[in-house]
Parts: sequence; structure tokens; C-alpha cells
Amino acid sequence: MSADAIIIGAGHNGLACALHLASRGWKVLVLESSDTPGGAVKTAQVTLPGFRHDLYAMNLSLFAGSAFHAEHGATLARHGLAFIAAARPFASAFAEGSSPTWLGLEQGLEATLARIGRVSARDAQAWRALDARFEREAPHLFALLGAPLPSWQAARALWRMGRSLGLAGMADSARLLLSSPRDWLSDTFESEAVRCLLAAWGLHLDFAPDVAGGALFPYLEAMAGQRFGMALGQGGADVIVRAMVAALRAAGGELRTGARVRRIHVAGGRAQSVELDDGQRIEARRAVIANVHPGALYGALLGAAAPPGSAQARDLRPGPATMMIHLALDALPAWRASTELQTFAYVHLAPSLQQMAQAYTQAMAGLLPHEPVLVVGQPTVFDPSRAPAGKHVLWVQVRVLPAKPCGDAAGQMAAAHWDDIKDAYAERVLDILERYAPGLRGSVLGRCVLSPADLERDNPNLVGGDSLSGSHHLDQFFLFRPAFGRSRWRTGVGGLFHIGASTWPGAGTGAASGYLLARDLSG
Repeated sequence: MSADAIIIGAGHNGLACALHLASRGWKVLVLESSDTPGGAVKTAQVTLPGFRHDLYAMNLSLFAGSAFHAEHGATLARHGLAFIAAARPFASAFAEGSSPTWLGLEQGLEATLARIGRVSARDAQAWRALDARFEREAPHLFALLGAPLPSWQAARALWRMGRSLGLAGMADSARLLLSSPRDWLSDTFESEAVRCLLAAWGLHLDFAPDVAGGALFPYLEAMAGQRFGMALGQGGADVIVRAMVAALRAAGGELRTGARVRRIHVAGGRAQSVELDDGQRIEARRAVIANVHPGALYGALLGAAAPPGSAQARDLRPGPATMMIHLALDALPAWRASTELQTFAYVHLAPSLQQMAQAYTQAMAGLLPHEPVLVVGQPTVFDPSRAPAGKHVLWVQVRVLPAKPCGDAAGQMAAAHWDDIKDAYAERVLDILERYAPGLRGSVLGRCVLSPADLERDNPNLVGGDSLSGSHHLDQFFLFRPAFGRSRWRTGVGGLFHIGASTWPGAGTGAASGYLLARDLSG
């Protein structure tokens, strides 16, 4: 058997790549080791019947705004893709006794300014200035983040940015790219509440308040959320996976689940075929595309055929681990700070920059954080179809954690494997939730706890429970993702390409690496 392109891994990047190539006439075969496609974009009834939980990714804004969706969105819509807009994308709740007790961002500049203005008139002015800056800067930043590296496309984006912003503007952009969240936010806003509202986004992408390079993501999320809100998948995040699979098959492509690739065979410096666990070999006439972690690609899949200089990519450093807790609820959380928090898609429980920094430091030292940062998703506020009438699901992402705990910062648990302590640590998380939303435990109908070890078991790309497939610190980003010399998704082996969250432009649901490679290959 043979195909023009064999794609290993049916995550959203692999499926986006497959669909684009199939739409250009390529015969495409996607091989997925799991019984379910989607990678880190999955929805399942893991608590009680009728409660649909996004197991990992929930926010689909990057996919909805992606170049891939711009080109293929009409096709995907015919195959069932539908989004639900969340006009109130995120908020932060602060400790009892704080002033303010909460702060939220919603779609629309004036509405957000009104909220911030009640906290600080000066910060409202700073926000308006930041919004004007984003208007000038965003087209160039997104052009750079959406270009292959290195490429003439990226060079043109930088040249146009310089022409538009001037030397001083370029210097400001460079400073933003290099700044830590704390430094940038302290220079921009006077209110700790406003700083915390944005800084929480840094921990979504492995950036504690004092990590260089971490200011960009909070800036982009705040400004994009204010303009566009948040996009959720109708019925669950897996709506993008189901639509891509259906569209791929309609275009003549094939997806096989439960098909684990054991080895990529290389001859004459070129990838020739793949071998499955059952011994079947499938020839790749034009390309083998690996949507896997570089440790797997340059390790077991290539073996002795891994080209010289692969070690740095193979050893891509993981970021801190993540736990997911899914709750089936009888009612939405009764937030102590305000019932208005029930109207936001995300509620961050990250009450101070100090607490965020402390949780990160403890996790990176191998300790279970005394108080981790919680991202609480409330999708049924906007999409009641995910639960029985009058009921709700709660999506709780616990950030950040050690992959292999060697102790407990609170001194309450002994070092142990996650399988032995995940339920006890989930109780700590529920205690935190109860503090912010009294009575929550009484509303819980069912729960599912997915530890960092569970994440890696379900998806080997999430090494150590790192939901980002590799730290995004500056030494592993831009031209260094997954390693210098592995740019433009090339591997050093002819006809073998590497896509996914471990490659540029990194994690998220935008499907950029898969789409950009497919566009490059198909001309």
C-alpha cells in the first residue's frame, strides 16, 4: 500500500495538514495510535451520561481566527463545524477582603474601560493607549507569528513592521517580546488587579511573572479577547476534529485509528515508508509528516536513522505539568465575589503575582504547590447542550505542577507517583474552589481527575503532563523550536517533516504548523 503523504498523528495540526493536502489532490493517509482522533482536542462523557467535557483544550479562538479556517472554514461548516461566541471571555477572582474582589474583560473597548476605570482611572487611560498600540502593531505581529521561520514571508513582515512603526515602534515591540509579564505590567498599569488579570495568561504558556519573554501572550490575549471574545465549539471542542475528519474523507483522504507507527524507514537519506506495530509497511511517495513530540520522532521512530544534530530537538525541555479536573454540577458556582462571574467563560483563580510566581517556583522544584493557579472554565454558560437541562459542566485546569512530585510545599503529602496522590491533590483544588465559591462541593454530581501522568498516558506528546509539548521560553521559541537547524518543519531527512505544538509557532489550537507545511508542500 502507498500514499502521497503519510501523516503520523491525528491531532488538529495533523488533520489540518491532511485536509489541505487532500484538497490539492494528494492521496493522504493519517495514522493515529489512539482509538480517538484529536490529540489534545477531545470531548467525552467522563463523569455522568449527558455531561460532555472538553478533556484538555476548551478555547478555540485561535482555530476560529486562523489562516487555515479562513481558507477551509466554509468546507468545515458543511461538515458540522459551528462556534459559539463568548462575549465575556475571562475574569479573575481575588482573595476575600481584596479591593476589588474581581475584575473581568469583555468584548468591546468601552465596556472593558468602564470596568477598569472603576479600579483605576489612570489604568483606564493606559488601557486605551494599549488598545491604540495594538491597532497599529497587531497586523505585523500576527503576520510574523503566522510566517514560516526563516522565510522571505517573515522578512517582509518585519520590513513592513519597520516601515509602519518606525525605529521607536520597532524598539517598543522588541522590548515587549523580551519582557517578563511582571516588568511589562508594572510599567503599564498601577493596579495589582489589572496586572493579575493579564498575568494569569502567562501561566497558560509556561511564563511565570518573572520569566523573560512572557509579556507577549497576556498582551495578545487581552487585546484579542476585548475585540473578538472567545470562540467555543458547539457541543464541545471536538467539533473541529469531527468536521476535519469528515471533510478529509469527503476529499478522498483516509484516517486509521488504532494504528501505531513503530518505525520510519529511511534509505538514501530519504524517508521511504512507515512500519506499523502489526508489521505492515506503507510507502510514502512524496512525504512522511510526523505530528509527534520530537523525543518520539528522533528516538524510537527514526532510531539509528536519526540525522546528526538531532539531540537538541529530541531533548526539547518540557514545561511544567498540568492536571485537569472535570465536574458535573447541579448548579453554576456561587462565586463569593459576585454572581456576575457566572457570565464569563474563564475565571482565573490567581489572586496575586506573588502567588503565581510561588506556585511556579515550587512546581519547578518538584514540589506540589501549596496553592496552584486555577483556570475555571464554564462552557455551559454559553453552550447548555453540553449538559442535561439545568445542569452544568466545570472545566478546571490546574497550573502549574511537577511531572514527578518529590515533595509537598504544604507539607501534607509524601512524595509519590501521581496515580497515588491525584485524588488527594484534587481535594486541595476543591478546597480552593470552595473558598471562592462556597457550597460548590454540594453541587458536584460527578467528577473526573486527570493527573499529569494520565495526560501523558492518553497522549504521549504531552510528556510529563506538559500540555504545551515543550516549554515556550525564549531558548525554545522562534528559530529554536524544536531546535536551531530544524526550521520550516524540516528534519534533516529528505521527505520527512515535523509538525505540532513542539514546532513553530508552538502550542494552541491554531493548526498553524500543519497548515503552513501543507501549503508549502502543495505550492
